[in-house]
Amino acid sequence: MLRSFVLADFITFGNAAAGMGAIMGCLRYVDTHAAPSMWTAFALFPIALVCDFFDGYVARWRRKQSPLGADLDSLADVISFGVAPAVLGFSLGLRGTWDALVLIYFVACGISRLARYNVTAASLSDETGKVKYYEGTPIPTSLAIVLFFAIAFARGHVGEHLWLGSLQLGPWELHPLVLLYALSGSAMVSATLRVPKP
Repeated sequence: MLRSFVLADFITFGNAAAGMGAIMGCLRYVDTHAAPSMWTAFALFPIALVCDFFDGYVARWRRKQSPLGADLDSLADVISFGVAPAVLGFSLGLRGTWDALVLIYFVACGISRLARYNVTAASLSDETGKVKYYEGTPIPTSLAIVLFFAIAFARGHVGEHLWLGSLQLGPWELHPLVLLYALSGSAMVSATLRVPKP
């Protein structure tokens, strides 16, 4: 199987590795409350983004793509820009049951968005094979939430000190900040939002 991979695929694995590293940094923070673990997680998100950009660039530059390339890219993106930001939110205080449901919704939207892109890319492409626009926001836009939480973490507004506090809705707790994830996920699966593809 390794023989079928091309250089771009190994860069894609770098994306997935950075995302998984961010998840492990978050889990270590939950376990130890050591700030360096969380800062390591924050630092790995931009690395995942760089890998996500360069895998496609390298594939086009070398004119070499493996049969698995598009699927590998989507799976790596689910880890780095779907699951990892959700784990980060949970680690920093979004731990109510309503929060958990919204985080699950966010990840499901990310998966749906990537699956839709893979299925519709051919029909959305022009005569050169290039896709001109995304339907819905690309999943890496979730890094805006990561940046927001990096600022909150730097200022000590995590855990019990989250901005906007928490609400008791019925039997479960909701932190209003989790609605950032709901908005991001909904924008990903929107059929009316069209974002030009660079």
